[in-house]
Amino acid sequence: MIPIWILLVVFAAATAVGYKIIGDVPSLLHTPLMSGLNALSGVTISGALVSTALAVHTGNRILGIVAIVLAMINVVGGFLVTHRMLRMFRKKEIR
Repeated sequence: MIPIWILLVVFAAATAVGYKIIGDVPSLLHTPLMSGLNALSGVTISGALVSTALAVHTGNRILGIVAIVLAMINVVGGFLVTHRMLRMFRKKEIR
């Protein structure tokens, strides 16, 4: 079993690297980037579903359900932002 301090170090490093990468993205690219991350969140949902289905302990199942809900919020929010962005590029109707 991996010691918890190693897991915490990996988590902290991933958080720092992710923050640095996202912080360097120009603001014009945030919406297309978020749209592309919907696919990644779909993979996260699939993994959370499999992990939750195979969980033995109740605490692990609850954690899996929380992961599924949070990933779904991310996917729905990403699609809403993408839809709003695409609406900006439609031609306006002339009345």
